[in-house]
Amino acid sequence: MSTNRRRVTLKDVAARAGVSLMTASYTFTRPARVADATRERVHRAAGELGYHPDAVGRALKSGRTRQLGVVFSEHLVYAFDDPQAARFLAGVAEVCVEEGQGLTFIPTRGDADDADRVLSAAVDAFVLWTTTEDDPVLAAVAGDPRPAVIQGGPVCDGIACVTQDDRAAARAIAARALREGRAPAVISFPLDRARAAMTTTGAGLPPHVPFPVTDARLRGYRDAVEEAGLSWDGTPVAVVARNTRADGAAAARDLASRLPADALVIAMSDELAIGARQALEDSHPGGVYLGWDASPAAQQLGIISVTNPLRDQGRRCAQLALDPGDAGEREIPWSITG
Repeated sequence: MSTNRRRVTLKDVAARAGVSLMTASYTFTRPARVADATRERVHRAAGELGYHPDAVGRALKSGRTRQLGVVFSEHLVYAFDDPQAARFLAGVAEVCVEEGQGLTFIPTRGDADDADRVLSAAVDAFVLWTTTEDDPVLAAVAGDPRPAVIQGGPVCDGIACVTQDDRAAARAIAARALREGRAPAVISFPLDRARAAMTTTGAGLPPHVPFPVTDARLRGYRDAVEEAGLSWDGTPVAVVARNTRADGAAAARDLASRLPADALVIAMSDELAIGARQALEDSHPGGVYLGWDASPAAQQLGIISVTNPLRDQGRRCAQLALDPGDAGEREIPWSITG
């Protein structure tokens, strides 16, 4: 005796519920167009028959996957370990929940397959974490017909950008601390995709950094240092490989011999500033630390910081990716705390 059973179809559900095939289809694909009582009847019939909507088939038929792809240019675990990256992704996820969209992570590895890996993802739109100007994924996504939005830049034709004025914010926070007459040192994000850690001075930095966020903040710090009548070329700069407290602590230890007891350490994130403070609290008890992100942990330690509402940026990126015609704000305001 054969145990094969005919697969239940949407037509069977429509017949059991006593509705047209179109109404049954709309119940699963456009539920707002179906009356509540009718929708309940169709779902009840589907349950009785053991019918489950074919998501793959619907995607092929409609040309939509209802998935938003997040292209992450860091190691994927960074998305969960770094507090600010996690806040950004939480903002993206909030919009996906509100709009009934799935969320697909598309990590890149810095190899020749990155662009193909991204473009082959079954998603309707892309949200990109900030990357370098020379990242080949940018050109690939910009040439793809699917909508795309990037957080922090680079600015690229074909990709919307959500960011804040990092140069102005960096200039403002540094100028505030420099009024006290302290000689500064800077702890910087990576300069390029090689992510090489190094200790140098302002004079040893390249004239342009392909990471737009890093480049803008360095320019803002330089503006403030020179406006204070100090030498940017002689300012100690430690470049880290990753945005972690451990990297901040290591950078501070490399800088320690160049710093006075009341050192002014300007870090590009709260995580780096916290690590630097922990490394120098015994040897440089009079130190002042500047960060970025206005995290609760930094606020508790008295670290002066720039607000960087990455959850809001994540929300705006997702909203623009799902609705490219949205003409709303794309530059997020900032302020200084502490």
